[in-house]
Amino acid sequence: MASEEVPQTDGVAKPEGPPRVPGQRAVRPKNAATVMIIRRDAKKPRVLMGRRHGGHSFMPDRWVFPGGRIDRADYRAPFATDLRAEVGGLFDRYLPAGRGRALALAAVRETWEEAGLLLAKPGDARANGPWKDFVAQGVLADLDAMDVIARAITPPAVGKRFDTWFLSADAERLTSLERQADCGELEEIDWVDFDDAMSLPLPTVTRMMIKEAALRMTEPGRPKPFLRYKDRVSGMRPTHL
Repeated sequence: MASEEVPQTDGVAKPEGPPRVPGQRAVRPKNAATVMIIRRDAKKPRVLMGRRHGGHSFMPDRWVFPGGRIDRADYRAPFATDLRAEVGGLFDRYLPAGRGRALALAAVRETWEEAGLLLAKPGDARANGPWKDFVAQGVLADLDAMDVIARAITPPAVGKRFDTWFLSADAERLTSLERQADCGELEEIDWVDFDDAMSLPLPTVTRMMIKEAALRMTEPGRPKPFLRYKDRVSGMRPTHL
């Protein structure tokens, strides 16, 4: 399931999602990851997006990237390739050992569960739980395909909080561009060019990440945003990883 978003308006957070119960202590953010898979085989780059089911109580019919919170099984899931050194090093600067890899694996797993697409290479291994169906396809996760776009933490005023890492990968690293039949939790998926994506009903932070990904295509060395709540006065202000 796509993770909670951290929107920005004029530099100050406007939380989306259920508010925290008055008097209740702030909820601890859950670790989550989402991935922007970018296709470059047309005149304009396109990004994979999916529409959430209209029956969801949270963000129904919104268009999002595949992703969700980390599962215990992600810490021990098999993989074909590991994170590149610079990506793993960035995770390790902020997270306990092994959590960055587990987050990347969560994004790969959720892309399969939500969109029916495999960011993977041929391989053979055994796995249980949520990874059993994935490895049954004769593939293992391709973590070398991943890069980090940004990180965002939901403000304390929201009843559900996530510490979400936004990742990216090239669509050529998918085993197929076609969604497997009868697979995927998202109501529909599509490859949308960045301009058209901005006209879709999007969570605010998703809109921000599309802009960020577009900028990174011409400025690959630009700093990676880190959006987090600082205090009650300044609200959410971006810094950098």
